[in-house]
Amino acid sequence: MFAFARSRRNLGYLFALSMGSILIVFAAIAYYLGVEEQLQVFDEELYSTSKSIAANARYRLWAERSHINQDDIPILGNGLSSGSQIVYIRWYNAKKKLVGFSGASPSRRLMIAPGFHTIKINGNQINTNSNKVWLRELTLPVIQNNALIGYLQIAAPLTPLRESVDRIRLFLTLGVPVTLGAIGITGWFLGGLAMQPTRRAYEQLQRFTADASHELRAPVAAVLSNAQVALMPPHDESEQRFRLEKIEEIAKSMSTLISNLLFLARHEGPFEITTFKNINLVELMRSLVDEYQKQAIAKKLDFTFYLPEQPLYLRADADLLRQAVSNLLTNAFKYTPSDGTVKLRLLSRGYRAIIQVEDNGIGIPAEDLPHIFERFYRVDTVRSRQTGGFGLGLAIAQQIIQAHGGQITANSVLDKGSIFEIQLPRVDK
Repeated sequence: MFAFARSRRNLGYLFALSMGSILIVFAAIAYYLGVEEQLQVFDEELYSTSKSIAANARYRLWAERSHINQDDIPILGNGLSSGSQIVYIRWYNAKKKLVGFSGASPSRRLMIAPGFHTIKINGNQINTNSNKVWLRELTLPVIQNNALIGYLQIAAPLTPLRESVDRIRLFLTLGVPVTLGAIGITGWFLGGLAMQPTRRAYEQLQRFTADASHELRAPVAAVLSNAQVALMPPHDESEQRFRLEKIEEIAKSMSTLISNLLFLARHEGPFEITTFKNINLVELMRSLVDEYQKQAIAKKLDFTFYLPEQPLYLRADADLLRQAVSNLLTNAFKYTPSDGTVKLRLLSRGYRAIIQVEDNGIGIPAEDLPHIFERFYRVDTVRSRQTGGFGLGLAIAQQIIQAHGGQITANSVLDKGSIFEIQLPRVDK
């Protein structure tokens, strides 16, 4: 089981690694696109503000672009209001010389190309307590009558945007590890589900190996001992013949056991429904009746049966279904003493076909009844190896019936007999 735990853990790791990588890439892309989208909205608002300011400043720029004294740059207006989101406004003429400003003191010449720029300045330049402040700056050419009359430069703090981005980053920092943990747990769970078929196959192989080794040990030992005696110089030819017959008997028993074990191993899972055909259950039961009537005469049993005149159809594998019912009849014949009675009935109950095998034999103790369909289970007083059974007949019958969508049940009273009932779904012809 350690190998399965390790394989499950490896599958969980691989799942977590692959899904985690996808999650991280997706989170990174989402973060990048989110920041870009917010920056685009911020830029659109800043551009709209600059256009409004530029519209009001065109005449001033035109009037002052050639007559400004560079030693006496005017501060336009009374400065920006304390609640304004604009940190500074600067006007440059067409020759990129400063002609006026509001807010932080500017450079006398325009040194950067028009467009958006992200810059960092000292906080004391804009009267804040922060050491460094990130700004989004827009330099906009001002056109009038299809002629460049100057440049307008404005800047706004990126603090709201950075706060929003910080919240997104915090969410991803907390959410991604939690999601990775959930992915790991999911991977462990899915790994367990993925390993179930392999695990069942492994357990099936283990069970088959254990069952075969357990049940074959005694017959093999018996064959070996009888063969050793038979190989000795014969003192009595009848004794040697007895030993060889014993070997033959054990070999046949071992062959039956191996066939049953192989059947259980091969049909552990669902049956191939492609092998199922519509069959007349009445005809199938009638062939079994003909076969077991001869055995009933040989064992001096009263074998009675009831079969309806109308056909009962169901979808099944005829050979397997025959084997299931045959196992029940074989047990009934085996554990019913001479002059006893065995009954076989085929009934129709709603949309189900009912098969009953009843005997008045030795019965099954109540404490053993829940276990009789388990493999190799034998009731101590009646299901020992002396009876010739291996405790697989009922397990095989149950497996066949369940594969056909039916169920098999048993009722028994010790020393009074047993009733086994099979229920199978009917179909129309």
